Amino acid sequence: MSGAAREGSIPGPLPEIDRLVHEPARFTIMAHLYVVEKADFTFLLNQTGLTRGNLSSHMSKLEEAGYIGVEKKFVARKPLTVLKLSEMGRKAFLDYRQQMQQVLEELPK
Repeated sequence: MSGAAREGSIPGPLPEIDRLVHEPARFTIMAHLYVVEKADFTFLLNQTGLTRGNLSSHMSKLEEAGYIGVEKKFVARKPLTVLKLSEMGRKAFLDYRQQMQQVLEELPK
């Protein structure tokens, strides 16, 4: 194979990535939770630009996978939902980040 052909080719097989984290809305949620200790639903709603239904749906998928913890309580008779990245979620996010960095570094310049 000539050097020119190799320059335009994609590197070998892509690593097996976590599709749960890879979905843009869930990635955004996890990225926000990665940098804060915990966040309430309204904060994430404002930061992500998702609708209430979308945020709730993606939140449920992340919770089912064990990537986030969700605490629901009442404060002054108002519901408050607080989300926190679990240790498993933090590891999944870091692994995903490392895999994406590897893929990008291997791309031809």
